[in-house]
Formats: sequence, C-alpha cells, structure tokens
Amino acid sequence: MKVIQTSLPGAIVIEPQVFGDARGFFYESYNRAKYTEAGITSTFVQSNVSRSSKGVLRGLHYQWPNPQGKLVSVLEGEVYDVAVDIRRGSPTFGQWAGVMLSADNHRHLWIPEGFAHGFCVLSDYAMFSYQCTALYDAKADAGVRWNDAALGIDWPISAPQLSDKDLKAPLLADIPAERLPVLAE
Repeated sequence: MKVIQTSLPGAIVIEPQVFGDARGFFYESYNRAKYTEAGITSTFVQSNVSRSSKGVLRGLHYQWPNPQGKLVSVLEGEVYDVAVDIRRGSPTFGQWAGVMLSADNHRHLWIPEGFAHGFCVLSDYAMFSYQCTALYDAKADAGVRWNDAALGIDWPISAPQLSDKDLKAPLLADIPAERLPVLAE
C-alpha cells in the first residue's frame, strides 16, 4: 500500500495495492500491521455506510468531547472528501485538506480524532464507508458550517443539497472553546 501525507499532520491518504484481472479486483481495505506502520494505531469499533445522491454535501461533522477518528472510503461512485483541523492549540488549526475518493481509485482517507469531516458527491450517487474509533454519541455530535469563509474550502460544488443540521451549523469562530477538541500533547 502507498501512504500519502496531506498538508495536515496525521491526516493521510492510503492507496491499497489492487490486484485485478478480467474477473474484477481484490484489495485489502484494512491490515492492522500495515496501518500501524503508517501511523494509524487506533482500533475501530463501529462501521457505517451512507448512500447519497449527486450534489449532496455532508458535513463538516465532528464529535466532542467523545471524538471519533474515521477511516473513510467510497464503495461506489466518487466524492470530494475534506478533513479540517479544529484542534485548539494546533499549528494547523482551521486548515483543511481535500482529496478525491472513488470506487475506481480505492483510496482511503484517515481523519484523526479532533478533525471535522465532510464530503460532497460528484457522481450520480456514492456509497460511502466509515470505520470509526469510537461509538456514536449523540451528545458529542457537532458541526462547522460547510462554507465558512474563514476556512476557505474549495468545494467543487456551489449549491449543494444539505440537511437542516448542516445548514444551521455554526461558523468555526462562533463555536465556544469548550466545544472544540484540544491538541493532544
């Protein structure tokens, strides 16, 4: 597998080795030893799948005070996926990294605990997979507005379909400090 560093320390892209022929393909989507070697030592305790139509944008979501690290990939379709460092005290606070994930490129994105996450669907639909390091906790569920000008995310979509929750998400500057993750030392 190939490990690609993003501009955010800790957030990495994994390109698995794909074996294919006329019958189809095979790849390891997770191998604990290889992921540990790449710096991902977390244990996954919950697996989620979502399906979304073209033009849907989900995010930017995070969990605090019970954070989740997420290993995400696309099983069908194509998305533009974004990780945002929202850890207080981080030298990259408020910075983002974006990557194309698709069923064709087989890429995975590791989003460490303390980062916000979102994606928009570019294909007719996308089937999206999340491996999470903590169980979902509704009390910890939080978000940052997808189009916060202070973040300056260059989404490849201008008028996305959003949930009510995502429409009403606050700007990063308006989130109380105690509702934001802290950079672990």
